[in-house]
Amino acid sequence: MSINRSDGMTSTVGQEKPEAGFLSALRAAALIALLVGAGGSVGLMIHAGQRKHSPRLLLALFAIWVLSPFVALVFANIASKGWSVITRAALYGVMLVLMLGSLTIYGYVALGSLGAKTVPVFVIVPPASWLLIIIVVSIAELISSKLPR
Repeated sequence: MSINRSDGMTSTVGQEKPEAGFLSALRAAALIALLVGAGGSVGLMIHAGQRKHSPRLLLALFAIWVLSPFVALVFANIASKGWSVITRAALYGVMLVLMLGSLTIYGYVALGSLGAKTVPVFVIVPPASWLLIIIVVSIAELISSKLPR
């Protein structure tokens, strides 16, 4: 809605695009999920390591490894300011999926039986997460670039 004033200036109050409200809500949810996912993943990894009596240095290295996809998503969020709406929505969606997936997988392993092999899960999930991020964001960017502007 535009309000024309008598001095020739136009006010653009209320002209925000409808997707901007949805996208900002999705972004807020994704950033909260990112924090919860990162903290929960490291917490579950430390819990699993303590149950197995792992050395602290090894736990610290695994913590960095487990956090790496979440840190990558933080940097992607910073870089996404100029990205298309579709690509940013895909990025925020992958943040939500990564949080749910990581906590589900790590929780199952960390809270499961003591005899379960935990190390392979904590080694494999981060690169699988990286791959998921790359595939989803790349496909969204490809789709976005094919759409008329």
